[in-house]
Amino acid sequence: MDTPYIILTVVGALLVVGLIAGLWLVPSRRRRDDTLPPGESSPYPSGEEPASGASAAPTAVIDEDRAGTDVAEPGAAEPAAPPTPTLEQPETVTSRLQRLRARLARSGSFGQALLSILSRDSLTEEDWEELEDTLLVADVGIGPTTELIDTLRTEAKVTGAGDAGAVKDILRRELLEFVGPDADRTLDLSPVLGDDGAPHPATVLVVGVNGTGKTTTIGKLARVLVAEGHSVVLGAADTFRAAAAEQLTTWGERVGVPVVRSETEGADPASVAFEAVRSGREQDADVVVVDTAGRLQNKAGLMEELGKIKRVMSRQAPVREVLLVLDATTGQNGMQQAKIFSEAVSVTGIVLTKLDGTAKGGIVVTVQRELGVPVKYVGLGEGPDDLAPFVPEDFVDSLLG
Repeated sequence: MDTPYIILTVVGALLVVGLIAGLWLVPSRRRRDDTLPPGESSPYPSGEEPASGASAAPTAVIDEDRAGTDVAEPGAAEPAAPPTPTLEQPETVTSRLQRLRARLARSGSFGQALLSILSRDSLTEEDWEELEDTLLVADVGIGPTTELIDTLRTEAKVTGAGDAGAVKDILRRELLEFVGPDADRTLDLSPVLGDDGAPHPATVLVVGVNGTGKTTTIGKLARVLVAEGHSVVLGAADTFRAAAAEQLTTWGERVGVPVVRSETEGADPASVAFEAVRSGREQDADVVVVDTAGRLQNKAGLMEELGKIKRVMSRQAPVREVLLVLDATTGQNGMQQAKIFSEAVSVTGIVLTKLDGTAKGGIVVTVQRELGVPVKYVGLGEGPDDLAPFVPEDFVDSLLG
C-alpha cells in the first residue's frame, strides 16, 4: 500500500477514536459530579444542578490532612448541654411543724388509749389500773408511771376532781413536766474561731444502730438545715455498709449538698470524717454532719471506733453535737442502746424516728429521764420532710387531744 493511503487511514482512525472518547467523557463527568466524597453534602438541594445561566456553587475543597475528622458545617448548631438538675426546695420548719402536729394527733395510739379512759364520766379503781397499764405499755417506764399515777390520784382526792376532764388537765400538766418544757432543744450550730482567726463549721456526729433510720435521718436533717439557710457538707463515714454512702449521696444531690465519701468499701471511717470536716472548712460551710456505722452496738470495738471518729473530727473543729437516732417502736431495747452510745460518745441530743402510729410515745419521757438528754427532733413519716424539731407542748397536746 502506498504511503499516502496509510497516512490517511491512520488520521481517520484517530478522528473516530477522538469523537467516541468525547461522547463518553460528558456523561462520565456528570456521573463523577453526582458521586460525592464520603462526608460531603451536595451543593444543590435534592441533587439538582443550577439552571442554565445561573452561577455554579463553589466547589468544596477537601483538606486531606483533616480527612476523616469531624468538622462542624458552617451554621450548624452546637450540641445541647446536659440540663442542670433542678434542686428540691425543702419544706419550711413552720410548715412541717403544723403538718406533723396534725399527723401525730390522729395517729398516736398511745394518746388514743389515754383518751378512751379519760373520756369516761368518772374514774373507778379499775380505770386507774387501766390508766397505769396504758402508761407502762407505752414505755413511759415504771418509775415515771408510778409517780404520775400517785400524783393524779392524790390531786383528784384533794381537789375532789373525780371527773375525767379534771384528771385530764392534771395529766397534761404532769406529762408536760416529765417531758421537760424548759430543756434546750436547739442544735448548737454556732461557729468556732480557729487559731488562724477563721470560722470553723459546726460539726454534728450522728450515731445509732442500723435499722433505726440513721442515714435517712441525716438526709432529712440536711433538708431542715438547708431550709433554715445553712450551707451543709455531709460525711459518709459508715464505710461498712455499701449502700450507706450511695444513700447519703442521693439525699445530698436532691438539695445541692456535697457528700464526702470513700470509694473503697471498709475504708477507715475516721479518715472519712476527718476529710469531711476539712472539706467543710475549705468550702466555708456552716455545718458538717457525719454518718457512722451502727452494727454491733453491744461490742466494745464499735464504741471505741466512734470515740476515735469524734477525736479525729475534733482536730479540725470541735464536735458541737452528738445526735443519737432511736427507733421509737423499740421501747426499752432502745433505752439500752441509748445508754451504750451515751457512754461512748457523750450524746447531746436524741432523734426519735417512727413515732407515728405506735403506742411507744412514752419513750420520750423515759429516754430523757434516764440520760438527762433532750429529744431534739422527731420523725413521723416516710416523706423527705417528715422530720421536725420536737416541741413538748405540741407533743403532749397531740397525745391528749
